[in-house]
Amino acid sequence: MSDETQAAIGLKGEMVAYEQMREGLELEHFGEWVVVHGGKLIGTYEDFQEAAGTAVERFGRGPYLLKRIGEPPLRLPASLPYRPVRADG
Repeated sequence: MSDETQAAIGLKGEMVAYEQMREGLELEHFGEWVVVHGGKLIGTYEDFQEAAGTAVERFGRGPYLLKRIGEPPLRLPASLPYRPVRADG
């Protein structure tokens, strides 16, 4: 199994864990950022940079879930073309 496949499977588990704790998080931490890893809440953070820094420092490339609490999932239409953004132009 490739690393990408393992990460996708792991991320799906993190999203399931988040959904199980979502209601309580929305009541106590609406608008903050959450890190979920290994099916467990790692912490809530006031800003994305702090959440991402903690996740990368503790878990490297993941998988882990970084999500803004209370924000609906991002859904893109299937017909939307994907074009990666490159820093060099």
